[in-house]
Amino acid sequence: MARLHVVERSETQAVMDGLHEAVEKRLSVSSLAPCPVEFTAAFVGMCATQSCGKCTPCRVGLGVLKELMDQVLEGKADEHTLELIEKTARTIYLSSDCAIGYEAGSMALTAIRGFRDDFEHHIKYHACGFKQSELVPCVSGCPAGVDIPGYIALVEAGRYTDAVKLIRKDNPLPVVCGLVCEHPCEMHCRRGMVDDPMNIRGLKRFATEHMEADYKPKKAPSTGKRIAIIGGGPAGLSCAYYLACMGHEPTIFEARHHLGGMLRYGIPNYRLPRKRLDEEIQWLLDCGINVELDTPVTENLPEIRKEYDAVYLAIGAHADRKLGLPGEDAEGVESAVKMLRAIGDEEIPGFTGERICVIGGGNVAMDVARSAVRCHAKKVTIVYRRRVADMTAQDEEIAGARAEGCELLELHAPLAIEAEGGHVTGLRVQKQIIGGPKNGRPAPRAAEASEEVIPCERVLVAIGQAIESRPFEELGMKCNRGRIVTDTDGAVPGFDGVFSGGDCQSGPATVIRAINAGKVAAANIDHYLGFDHQIVADVEIPTVQFKGKNMCARCEMTSREASERVGDFDIVEHGLTPEEAHQEASRCLRCDHFGYGAFRGGRIMQW
Repeated sequence: MARLHVVERSETQAVMDGLHEAVEKRLSVSSLAPCPVEFTAAFVGMCATQSCGKCTPCRVGLGVLKELMDQVLEGKADEHTLELIEKTARTIYLSSDCAIGYEAGSMALTAIRGFRDDFEHHIKYHACGFKQSELVPCVSGCPAGVDIPGYIALVEAGRYTDAVKLIRKDNPLPVVCGLVCEHPCEMHCRRGMVDDPMNIRGLKRFATEHMEADYKPKKAPSTGKRIAIIGGGPAGLSCAYYLACMGHEPTIFEARHHLGGMLRYGIPNYRLPRKRLDEEIQWLLDCGINVELDTPVTENLPEIRKEYDAVYLAIGAHADRKLGLPGEDAEGVESAVKMLRAIGDEEIPGFTGERICVIGGGNVAMDVARSAVRCHAKKVTIVYRRRVADMTAQDEEIAGARAEGCELLELHAPLAIEAEGGHVTGLRVQKQIIGGPKNGRPAPRAAEASEEVIPCERVLVAIGQAIESRPFEELGMKCNRGRIVTDTDGAVPGFDGVFSGGDCQSGPATVIRAINAGKVAAANIDHYLGFDHQIVADVEIPTVQFKGKNMCARCEMTSREASERVGDFDIVEHGLTPEEAHQEASRCLRCDHFGYGAFRGGRIMQW
């Protein structure tokens, strides 16, 4: 008889692995959908089935906690029940022996404290308190609220112009977003339960590249009202577009030579071609937007306000942040913002033969590193004090940088800039070891290792952008950490008719969030001026046909070969082919029709 046996995967384990994978998929796409009470009760129940039974808080406590939550869901609870839930969850969290118990207790404690109103709603009305009409996951996950199922259905039907029209009801920059949007909508796509989330960004790009004809939006009759938009970035452009559609006369005051803000001065041509950006901006301007370039507005804001009926501040975040390290003033230390700004004005820096260190772990750091490669740098090293897994940059940007030859040096904290004769010769770093969480991410600390010097001739600092809010603060506007403080409608307190939004109000954010800020500002400015204009979708959505959603893998966009693309600033990514786009569009589960989205037709036809 054999002493040991080779471990083989049994049929039972294969089935359980499949069930685990299904649960993981459902959890990954459910963050916007479930009632927090039902979700927490289900999690506690699942943990209770995993208890080994050795400790009482887990073995008995989780069962009691599940029964208490069931009472809430069944309408048998009162305020005393909620107190028992919190007390029981806290006891389980503090006294369980293993992660099964204390993590379940921790989650229940977080839920009862963070969603108290939902628990109370169940007690009072015997029903969930969340709004079912808002639960089309991709639409809820899009900051601009774009009707994603609608335009995907139009792409599938081959009606690409109508798809773009529908997108522009909520997002006037579909060309830009089809190329560079961080697509938070995809993270919540229910198609992920079946196989893979929809390639929403890819379908948006396909629609903009295959429009059958140009069109102009419907505009309301002229109101005679003039609005000054300070800043020509995505927030300012979006606000100006919707105000023009409402019949107002917006004028954009832009401090730089060109419009686009960080779209032009923060995103390189290989990701967002200048030609495509200029075409989209010109389309917006042709809708009735006036422009004053090379016209900064700071201390002259009061004079501008007197000439216009309202003002919208959308100055963006164009200032750089300092490292605060010794040697930072040496020649060869540059900010990422400055470098990308120069490239945006078509002033390509010459890095031929230089070794370059890029400090940072966000998309800007990746953009700067990949641009440095295209500027003929000898070697590019990205230095980051955390792990690659903790980088805020998109995965595809990190992969792109690596493919193009950039070295990623994780867990290395910059200590000082080494210099000789006033010029950079190296970056002194300290190895780190990852530790406990801080501000939501694992925090590094210095490892027991000697300091190192990375030889280089140039250091590019990409640790975030700052807002040039000081001139406005001097005018009396209240600012908090450089951000302009506003009321809930975006109005600046103490400055009648002055509104603010985008990066200067929220802090540096994504393109789609800036677009949403401009959309919200347009609606609130219109209301301030005494109007109630509606932005309406005049597109008929194709009739839903349930065709049976069989498993089908997601079509991904491909890229040019790394060895080819590093020699120029031409666009890197290939769009979907017509065959790929049609197949991808056909994968949509149409949550606007099936499921919660059906309660109100799954879409907002006007705003």
